[in-house]
Amino acid sequence: MAGFSLTETIYAPNQLIPKHAHECAYFCFVLGGTYTETYESRTRTCKTSSLIFHPPDERHSDRFDNAGGRCFNVQIDSQLLARVREHSMILDRPAEFRRPPLAYLATKLYREFKTIDDTSALVIEGLTLEILGEGSKQSLNSSPRHPPRWLAQAREMLHADFPKNPSLRLIASFVGVHPVHLARGFRQHYRCTVGEYVRQLRIEFASRELSRSDTPLV
Repeated sequence: MAGFSLTETIYAPNQLIPKHAHECAYFCFVLGGTYTETYESRTRTCKTSSLIFHPPDERHSDRFDNAGGRCFNVQIDSQLLARVREHSMILDRPAEFRRPPLAYLATKLYREFKTIDDTSALVIEGLTLEILGEGSKQSLNSSPRHPPRWLAQAREMLHADFPKNPSLRLIASFVGVHPVHLARGFRQHYRCTVGEYVRQLRIEFASRELSRSDTPLV
């Protein structure tokens, strides 16, 4: 649809997918489960709400954990990608995203995929191009250094405790830095404040519950 191929795939517990490649570039949005992916002599752990970009012909293999997994793949037609590249710098290497707003956009795209109607082609095209643009921007503007260990620990704490409204002072104390240092470092590496990050985690959680469960709104 609109130059994109959208697929939802369910993987069995402990399933191993041997090394392979795709002719076209695609995004993979992890709907559930965890798996380890090997690519270009590197590995990454892909968890729920991760969004992974695979360039054309990238060889990779995947091993799912005990719970299996579920993924939403959006493949981009090579001619469409070439037309976009004529007007803008876009992703051309493997990338993984967990920062807002990409998971939120991917969740919106998945909801559209599940409720196709007469306007879906336009909505799907717009959302996918927005994901491609935002992902390219984050990749180009990303910090040249990996975040320090204490900052990665702070982000892990936010993912674990976002429903509890943790304070900046508590997080800083947990990782052993001053709150001002935490706030400055977090914005530098993740391009948003700690509060904005927590709010986006809550939105993503609510979006997943709305689109994939029968839990009442109340």
